Amino acid sequence: MSSNPVILQGEKLTKYILETSVYPREAEILKELRNVTDTHPWGFMGAAPDAGQLMALLLKVLNAKKTIEVGVFTGYSLLLTALTIPDDGKIIALDPDREAYEIGLPFIKKAGVEYKIDFIQSQALPVLDKLLEDDSNKGSFDFAFVDADKDNYWNYHERLLKLVKIGGLIIYDNTLWGGTVAWPEEDVPLPKRKYRQAALAFNKAIADDSRVQISAVSIGDGFTICRRIN
Repeated sequence: MSSNPVILQGEKLTKYILETSVYPREAEILKELRNVTDTHPWGFMGAAPDAGQLMALLLKVLNAKKTIEVGVFTGYSLLLTALTIPDDGKIIALDPDREAYEIGLPFIKKAGVEYKIDFIQSQALPVLDKLLEDDSNKGSFDFAFVDADKDNYWNYHERLLKLVKIGGLIIYDNTLWGGTVAWPEEDVPLPKRKYRQAALAFNKAIADDSRVQISAVSIGDGFTICRRIN
């Protein structure tokens, strides 16, 4: 079993979707970064390309210009966002690991989109709190993507709901945690149990949150899409 097994009905169907609908439309620069990321010891943490395709579509539907990314790793989703938003778009990207970000930075530079990105090497919560100190930031972001420490998802959610505008989207990655959210606890490998519990708690809380319209999608390792409604 892979570190993060796919969920959508099986490996063969997922392979079919990737080869038929995703890879043929994936930008070459994204493919290059994905291939480099796959060689990293933690390469499975990279955003799934089919999830990225959905994200790009949603960014276009929103006509998003101002976005936040919490958790960058090597920057596949960051590069995808930078390629998708308009020339005057901006991304605040937060991650304490600059070393991983610098793996993707040459590809970002090659694509000519570095000027859209404000990478901040930091834990996310202090930066989000700092942004909220300025009232002009509240409700000013079109879109946020979160792929970071799972036990902080709700803390990110509370802050991002104040930063993202009504009608804007917040997407959380890995919310199905390799499908283990549907497993009996005793069947879950010990290393996965902590974040499985975090995913279960977050999924329950988000389902009860009347401030957002949600859709949980079994793509990649689980995508939860939230549209702020009040």
